[in-house]
Amino acid sequence: MNPQTSQLLQELNHRFYSDFGAQFSQTRRRIQPGVRAILSKLEGHENILDLGCGNGEIARCLADSQFLGRYTGLDFSLPLLEAASDHPEQFPIHFAEADLSSTNWDLAVEPHSFDLVTSFAVMHHIPGLPLRQEIIHKVQRLLKPSGKFILSNWQFLNSEKLKNRIQPWQTIGLRPTDVDEGDYLLDWRSGGTGLRYVHSFTEAELTELAFTYQFQVVSSFYSDGEGGRLGLYQIWEKHEN
Repeated sequence: MNPQTSQLLQELNHRFYSDFGAQFSQTRRRIQPGVRAILSKLEGHENILDLGCGNGEIARCLADSQFLGRYTGLDFSLPLLEAASDHPEQFPIHFAEADLSSTNWDLAVEPHSFDLVTSFAVMHHIPGLPLRQEIIHKVQRLLKPSGKFILSNWQFLNSEKLKNRIQPWQTIGLRPTDVDEGDYLLDWRSGGTGLRYVHSFTEAELTELAFTYQFQVVSSFYSDGEGGRLGLYQIWEKHEN
């Protein structure tokens, strides 16, 4: 994928989450089973950075569980951040506007050292391997030694209903050869019609990314949605040379 195509797809997703952020938030008023399972295993005092925090449901869930650590959530969608601002105050919470596709999004977080970085249903919206690699490199630097990076990615190809939402690339003026293997264009049908770029990750693809940046994959599992197969989760642990 060339830089121009990557930029076009970034702008497509930016428009979607700006135009449909409020509608999207209404469909995300509960924690996915896979996310809930991960949160239930926290020790309760971690310093957490949540990339693509959306409407802040994870922060609310942590507050309800008497979490004693710190939480920082980043997102580029102002409608979603506005929804996130309505949260309880039981523990230190900070939200900030930051675009993971920018070169300096990591400057929006303090301190620059975390026990845990999460990225739930976010990386599949990042177009092109170079941009994904840049994000993972920053995550690696932001984590403490032996810190963990936990990510989930949408497995929409496991659903016949969701596969029916795949649209031809010509809809936005691209050819199939302009994008990478595993890249798709999906429509949105709630409160209007929109389009999103989504990448379908395989376990092997994610594991290779982890290895490239000195992470060890300590767990990989499927959860969520119909048949419990619509989310692919991996837990990576940072390893130093």
